[in-house]
Amino acid sequence: MHQRKVPMRKDIVSGDMFPKKDLIRVVKNKENEVTIDPTGKQNGRGAYVTIDTATAKKAQHEHSLDKAFGMKVDDAFYEELIAYVDHQQARRELFGDNHK
Repeated sequence: MHQRKVPMRKDIVSGDMFPKKDLIRVVKNKENEVTIDPTGKQNGRGAYVTIDTATAKKAQHEHSLDKAFGMKVDDAFYEELIAYVDHQQARRELFGDNHK
């Protein structure tokens, strides 16, 4: 049986490569709005953050999204990202890696 290629993406905080399903995509659209993209298909410039609360907090501390998108990202969005990452991490621990 043929092994499928696993899509890899770079985490903007650590700079390490991870499978795409282990990351959360954050998108900046043409109107310069920054949002979390749970589907991974929204239009715009994407950046990836690992599903790890410590990494999300480090992204807030280092303003990693500001650098990736070349604009100031609100602190409220970083708080939203940390809450979303915490939720996804809890789901993963509860249900395992098979669920989104």
